[in-house]
Amino acid sequence: MKKKLTTEEERQEILRQYRHLIEAWTTRKETKDQWDVRKAFRMAAEAHKDMRRKSGEPYIMHPLAVATIVAGEMGLGRTSIISALLHDTVEDTEITLEDVEKIFGPKVARIIDGLTKIDEISGNNTPQSATLKKIIFTLSDDVRVILVKLADRLHNMRTMDVMPRNKQLRISSETLYIYAPLAYRLGFFAVKSELEDLSFKYSQPELYQEIKQEIIGAREQQTVYLNHFMAPIRRSLEKKNLKFELLINEKTTYSVWQKMRRLELPFDQIYNTFSLDIIVDTETENESLECWAVYSELVQIYKPNNKQLREWMSTPKANGYEAIHTTVMGPQGKWVAVHIRSRRMQEIAQKGYAAYLKYKTRSSLPGNLDIWLKKTRELLMENDNEDEESINFLNEFKQDLFSDEIYVFTPKGDMVTLPKGATVLDFAYAIHSDLGNRAIGANLNRRVVTIDSKLRSGDQVEIITSKISQPQEDWYNIVVTARAKTKIKTALKNKRKLYKQEGEKKLQEIFQQLKVEFNGQNVQKVMKGSPVDSPIDFYYMLATGKIGKENVKQILQPAEDKSRWLGTWHLPFINKQPKSVPPDKDKPGNPSQTEASGIQSEYIVSSCCHPVPGDNVIVLELPSGRTEVHRTDCEKAIQLMSVYGRNILKSKWKPEEGKTYLAKINITAKDRRGLLNAIAETISLTYQLDMNAINMRSHEGLVFIDMQIFVPGLVVLKKLMASLAKVDQVLKVVRVF
Repeated sequence: MKKKLTTEEERQEILRQYRHLIEAWTTRKETKDQWDVRKAFRMAAEAHKDMRRKSGEPYIMHPLAVATIVAGEMGLGRTSIISALLHDTVEDTEITLEDVEKIFGPKVARIIDGLTKIDEISGNNTPQSATLKKIIFTLSDDVRVILVKLADRLHNMRTMDVMPRNKQLRISSETLYIYAPLAYRLGFFAVKSELEDLSFKYSQPELYQEIKQEIIGAREQQTVYLNHFMAPIRRSLEKKNLKFELLINEKTTYSVWQKMRRLELPFDQIYNTFSLDIIVDTETENESLECWAVYSELVQIYKPNNKQLREWMSTPKANGYEAIHTTVMGPQGKWVAVHIRSRRMQEIAQKGYAAYLKYKTRSSLPGNLDIWLKKTRELLMENDNEDEESINFLNEFKQDLFSDEIYVFTPKGDMVTLPKGATVLDFAYAIHSDLGNRAIGANLNRRVVTIDSKLRSGDQVEIITSKISQPQEDWYNIVVTARAKTKIKTALKNKRKLYKQEGEKKLQEIFQQLKVEFNGQNVQKVMKGSPVDSPIDFYYMLATGKIGKENVKQILQPAEDKSRWLGTWHLPFINKQPKSVPPDKDKPGNPSQTEASGIQSEYIVSSCCHPVPGDNVIVLELPSGRTEVHRTDCEKAIQLMSVYGRNILKSKWKPEEGKTYLAKINITAKDRRGLLNAIAETISLTYQLDMNAINMRSHEGLVFIDMQIFVPGLVVLKKLMASLAKVDQVLKVVRVF
């Protein structure tokens, strides 16, 4: 516990933090700029003088810390620093935007206004999806709003120990779902990595500490190994008279965990928890040649894995990142990841958008963030009134932020950046919405293909169009980019608007047949009970027969559960869930109903991650009325918490005694006679557990077994997996979602 400081000690600490801010500020610091920052500090200190954080420290320490991150870790200047110092004043104190604008000018006032709007909507009872959408909207005003907000979120994450558990989960999920991808897209890789790591720390504290200790334990041995690995590289580069720096880069706990999950391997089998960065000091016009010269020297010493070579200098990532990545075989048969960058590239890798602005006047422009920001503004404007679908929109937007990228070319040779997995139709919409709407195929590398054909880096694409072609509902499942999905959605909605009059006429006829008065109240009742939120889609469904007399009758005169017909109709971009879907109580062995401490409610154990007692879980109440239990590392749970995080129940999941819960495991083994019998005996006889399903396939002497087993809890599951791993010829046993 921290010692409580006296008033004078607190004042001295505040001044020390202010001096630290000035030292971290590395951009232009003319006398007027420094006086303006000092005025902002004094204004913030006075405004927050009677306020304290949950930790007990003076509130002014928070804006000071945010401003220091903005200045030092992001490399931003006067306007952003002042905005960071004052970012909470308009919302939390008597200072007005007019006061700020009068003293510091319209740019600072505009940034603080953007930050205040975000916090205002964050603080009320609207869905978090609307909050996050508003955050993205601020990109349209000034990207520095997002940068200051990222710094604000980073400091809040660094100091979240005092928060209650439910808030830690909500904020961590929100951070992982949207803020970390935004930091990545704007080039702040260090900020992105720390946000991910802190989110992991608070969402899965035990697992985080376990992996962190593994990394710390391996650090000394890895450092010795890398120093040995670097010695011949250093000698070779010095002989070539190259100016360089060798840096050992330790991977974050979160990135190691992601790799363990992806490869289904324990920590001791993850080879590159550390990597080597080679930073070349050279002029911009020579940096490409010198980086390749370093690569040439490297591969003469160590054998490269050519499949792992990535070159992002001629075609930088969309966030401006440039480098050569390779993996080479080092001593003792260990693979080592090596990244080669110039000093300029290193600065862009560390400080993202700020460094991009610094170098953007040069001919070798790192990435094209301006184009991305322009497209983002257009995309957000088109989605401004689509509140009911904001969850879908955010998920699609996030995929665009964080996807691996491919580079394809127009017939004239212009390069277009798309996320990995993009199709011909995505490419068409990336060029122009009309081109996408009329697309029927493409000449892909002089070969005719359909619109759903996936693209690869280096492809040259010429779209084939037809005047009579129109977007279809199944197109929505063909594309992966948020832009394409939005354009298709808009085109289909415009088409459906034409059915409104016909739909209203049909509804009136149904009301007459049912002898129900046709008035606004009854129409709203039917619309509310339908599987869609949008009136446009409602009348379209009526006009096309997807909603009929029986459906309307079940809403107005319910005689039985209407979830049966609600679930039969599907529109690709509608995400509304039936409001009256009861849990399947009678399904054998399905322990989906339980109670939470202090709350008498039916809880549904999710089928996406199959939590069992002992797992780190959350209990979340959804707007549909369902109350679900998820593992905290479940991707669906992270999305739901980021949107409905204020609905996380504080009560703990108390599974019903005597119940068993479904768990999924994968077994990899060498093929041998009697293997399946040995596995079944371990499960059924040794542990007396029931199996729900089993699937086995073999390939070239190996057997892959997928099993679903009912277990009472995590302790038994872990013991079972350890026993199965000891079965003769079994190579690996892993739990899966």
